[in-house]
Amino acid sequence: MPNNEEKAKWYVVHTYSGHENKVKATIEKTVITRNMEDFIFDVQVPTEEVVEIKDGKKKVKSRKKFPGYVIIKMLITDESWYIVRNTKGVTGFVGPGSKPVPLSDEEVAAMGVEKVTSEINVELGDVISVKSGPFEGFMGNVEEINMEKSVVKVLISMFGRETPVELGFDQIEKM
Repeated sequence: MPNNEEKAKWYVVHTYSGHENKVKATIEKTVITRNMEDFIFDVQVPTEEVVEIKDGKKKVKSRKKFPGYVIIKMLITDESWYIVRNTKGVTGFVGPGSKPVPLSDEEVAAMGVEKVTSEINVELGDVISVKSGPFEGFMGNVEEINMEKSVVKVLISMFGRETPVELGFDQIEKM
């Protein structure tokens, strides 16, 4: 049985510009005071390092990736929605009307909010079948596995020669 955190999804909350860190701090404080640790798990303001050159000097600054937005990992219940929605500085959830829409795993990975770990049951040298994409129906041998990018390099026999092809974990299945 998955616990609440495994069931939780990431949601995007719109805030007043410049209030992202205040909103994060307020939500984190409210989670503790209202005992909502089983419903609201993580609040983030994604930042990136930027190099600025001023007066000939390099300065590394931290800049918000998505100004005006806070990303929250939570289970949506009436109470958790109410707490976030009524936090000072929050203008609402991102989604149609006021209905929060969770981010997909691909969006979460692209935003760099959470490392999405992929599981794969193939090993080097295994024979796989390609189940989607332009090489669908082809078979090949696993040459390389890249867990960070969730891809495998496969040698597929085409036109009488072995051709290396990079495929996503979701595009292959073990034979």
